[in-house]
Amino acid sequence: MDFKRKQNRHQPVKLIGLSEFNGSTAKPRRKVKLLTSLEELLESEHGKIGTLSREAFEAEYEAFKVGVLLQEARKKKHLTQEQLAKRAGTTKSYISRIENDASDIRLATLMRIVNGLGGQLTLTV
Repeated sequence: MDFKRKQNRHQPVKLIGLSEFNGSTAKPRRKVKLLTSLEELLESEHGKIGTLSREAFEAEYEAFKVGVLLQEARKKKHLTQEQLAKRAGTTKSYISRIENDASDIRLATLMRIVNGLGGQLTLTV
C-alpha cells in the first residue's frame, strides 16, 4: 500500500458571520438575542412570580439550597454522611437524600443535623 500525503489536503478553516452562513450574503432574517436575564429565563420556564408553577419552583430551589449548605458544612467538618447521621440520630441514606434534594426535611430533623454539625439554626419569619 502506498501512503503518500496529498498536498493541501485540508483547507484552512474560515470563520463565518451570520450573513455568510450557508454561503448566503443576505442579512439574517431574525435577530438573535444573545443574553437573557435570569428573571426572563425563570419567567419563560416557570411563569411569573405568584403563579403555581413559579412558587413550586422557588420552593424546590430553597430545598436544594438547604441540601447544598448542609453538604458543604459536613465536608468542611470532614465528616462522612454516616458520621453526621449518627450525630443527628438519623440514617446515612436520609442525609444523602437531603443533600441530593430527593427528600423534604422536617424542621426538627434539620435542627438535629445542624446540631450534629456543631452549629445553631436560626429561623427568621
